[in-house]
Amino acid sequence: MSSSVNLKLFATHPHACSYLDEREATTVFIDPDAKVDKSLYSRLSALGFRRSGQHVYRPHCAQCNACIPMRIPVTQFSPSRSQRRVLKRNQDLRLEVLESGDSDEFYALYARYIAARHKDGDMYPPSRSQYDGFLTSQWQITRFLAAYLDDQLVGVAVCDLLDEGLSAVYTFFDPELDQRSLGTWFILQQLRWVGHLGLPYLYLGYWINACDKMSYKAKFQPQQRLIDGVWVFS
Repeated sequence: MSSSVNLKLFATHPHACSYLDEREATTVFIDPDAKVDKSLYSRLSALGFRRSGQHVYRPHCAQCNACIPMRIPVTQFSPSRSQRRVLKRNQDLRLEVLESGDSDEFYALYARYIAARHKDGDMYPPSRSQYDGFLTSQWQITRFLAAYLDDQLVGVAVCDLLDEGLSAVYTFFDPELDQRSLGTWFILQQLRWVGHLGLPYLYLGYWINACDKMSYKAKFQPQQRLIDGVWVFS
């Protein structure tokens, strides 16, 4: 980080890793009292930080470096054959970009998704306070991409506007619509939006080679990964 920025970092105690069995994780996060704006958050994202609610963090594990930040350079991305099929399969969906996710309809879909997909995780059981605290930010940069089938909400992708693109925060959707591959479809929609904005990158968070839940991220090519402080093509 530039020497013109002086931020305090705090580290958690080692705790069970959410992604890899029998491993401990440590997380560093910036001072919650620090004044964060779009510019600073963008610079932190380029250094591998992520957002959860109002907290900006990154892994800092003593004996593991499996969590690798990744991003997609939009102008070089071209959808694969299977990704083009996903786009075709979902041509009947209508997409809206909203500035707020403060909606009973949104929360109800989120709760259904968590109960169906993450019942064994630390996000279960869901609550409205958890939903608000996890997905919203106070920096006026968060957008909610809402997908509708006719007038029925079927999915939401939450992302943050950065100086150099978008940061994908979280996606949830109707768990009964697996055949639509909505997780993939939402990434493709975010890539389209970044291109429309004329910005270079979509940040997709961390990729972990040994974690099956992360395998979908490797299907978006080409991509860059942050290795020893340098973004390199994988």
